[in-house]
Amino acid sequence: MLKNYKFTVPEINTRQRIDKYIAQFIEGISRTRVQKCINLGFLTVNGDIVKSNYIVKPADEIDIDIPVTEKQDIEPEDIPLDIIFEDKHLLVVNKPAGMVTHPGYSNYNGTLVNAVLFHAMKSSDLLSNLNGFERAGIVHRLDKDTSGLLVIAKDENTHRKLSDQFFHHTIEREYNAIVWGAFREKSGTIKGKIGRDKRDRKKMSVIPDDEPGGKEAITLYEVIEEFELASLVKLNLKTGRTHQIRVHMSFTGHPVFGDETYGGRRPQSKLLSSKMRSHIKNLLELIPRQALHARVLGFIHPADNKFMRFESNLPEDMNNLITRLRG
Repeated sequence: MLKNYKFTVPEINTRQRIDKYIAQFIEGISRTRVQKCINLGFLTVNGDIVKSNYIVKPADEIDIDIPVTEKQDIEPEDIPLDIIFEDKHLLVVNKPAGMVTHPGYSNYNGTLVNAVLFHAMKSSDLLSNLNGFERAGIVHRLDKDTSGLLVIAKDENTHRKLSDQFFHHTIEREYNAIVWGAFREKSGTIKGKIGRDKRDRKKMSVIPDDEPGGKEAITLYEVIEEFELASLVKLNLKTGRTHQIRVHMSFTGHPVFGDETYGGRRPQSKLLSSKMRSHIKNLLELIPRQALHARVLGFIHPADNKFMRFESNLPEDMNNLITRLRG
């Protein structure tokens, strides 16, 4: 269970990190616990997720959820990992849909972190503790129901250098998605600030340019194949915002097929026959999640400075959906 706190920063004359600032105002909470909440995405400032070293400013709107009980220990679990590459510095894994990346509220077991900790223990490897033990060296994340490639650091130097590449958007990241409808332009660029949805803080949304809040987000798309109801698209991220592809696709009127949060589990046209609606229902039953897969991951290896590029085939559920759409 979470307890929510909201407050506005008054006029202040000193520079203070947000983790230290919050620890002063919530009774019985330590700075370390605040940092854990921030790492788990339980805190926003002006609707945006920030890091523990964020410097608070006058008029900042802070919103934080605090678990009422301390998070349980994260234990290694013998969960199979699809390892694409591994050396003494890092490993690249292919995450299946349905697996949570990081432990969080109500998800302390069965996560990628639990699996990685077991793998490291079995092979007597170390993992980076740069962002806390519960991160287990995982440099970036994928949503629970998004499948595909992730890189994990085994030491802090590797973690820092990979994080720097993500920060400067020099990582190559290519996704495949099945989305509703056909595009007028077969390729293009989607731009739109992304921040917390004001009506539902569990969701993200595109923030109008003339409104405060949100962070710049850029997604490149290219249509690979068109079907009667949907399109298979290739997507490249130039920024890395929470739910970026799902939000941008929904914003353009082409939500990711099967995405319950952003409108992907309902027909995008009201002018459909009962036969077509039945057909769509059957298609949706093939994939109980958003049809989104992180297919390509490329980066400079932190140890030898060589470019490495990995590819992952589309998972079975997406291939089955494509086959039915073609038929």
